[in-house]
Amino acid sequence: MFRDLSRPIETGMPTYPGDPDVTLAPDATHEADGYATGELRAGTHAGTHVDAPRHTLPDGETLDEVGVGSFAFDAWLVDCRPLQPREPIAPGALPEPSRLDAEVDLLVLRTGWATRWGTDRYRDHPYLTAAAAERCRELGVGVGLDAFGPDPTPTGSTGQGESMGTGEAEPAGTDEPDGTPAHDALLGDSLPIVENLRGLDGLPPRFRLYAFPLRLRGGDGSPVRAVAEWEG
Repeated sequence: MFRDLSRPIETGMPTYPGDPDVTLAPDATHEADGYATGELRAGTHAGTHVDAPRHTLPDGETLDEVGVGSFAFDAWLVDCRPLQPREPIAPGALPEPSRLDAEVDLLVLRTGWATRWGTDRYRDHPYLTAAAAERCRELGVGVGLDAFGPDPTPTGSTGQGESMGTGEAEPAGTDEPDGTPAHDALLGDSLPIVENLRGLDGLPPRFRLYAFPLRLRGGDGSPVRAVAEWEG
């Protein structure tokens, strides 16, 4: 069986604070030109996407330097719910090393934040503690999330999608880490990060996840068509 875990790329979709807005508009049309093409303007981390090590590490690998097979994952679904806004995810929420099969190379963390997509609350997602990111690094597994990323997201604007928001964002906690420590720990070992997943409810505990990026020369990240596959 297959399931699309990707967010549609569309004009006005939510973006990480400070990232470019997304626009998808007609260029040529059948009526005027006899064929159709469109123009897409977006950041490299729009929608469901993968991060390359270059994203947070100046000397990290770029997308075109990472082997294409590195984007086909043996995934383990980890249900972290229930979680509060901006709650840290500690190592205890992750599988014990003795439970992980050798084939697993990606932990897909279901935080429940996918239901907040398109609202101001989406940026209040839980995040990995430094110890949890270090646990992943020791296990040699990357992470996928139904959220903006493994580090806290600033409480500022979410881009064009903010117009769909409801309520106000939670204030950042005084103990939240600065910078991108979880990104750095994972990307420093070339471990994958897949962000803004959707459709995680009802997936089996183990599945294959395909998240192939565009072949961007020098790319620090790329939108993907993330697809889960499992035996029915």
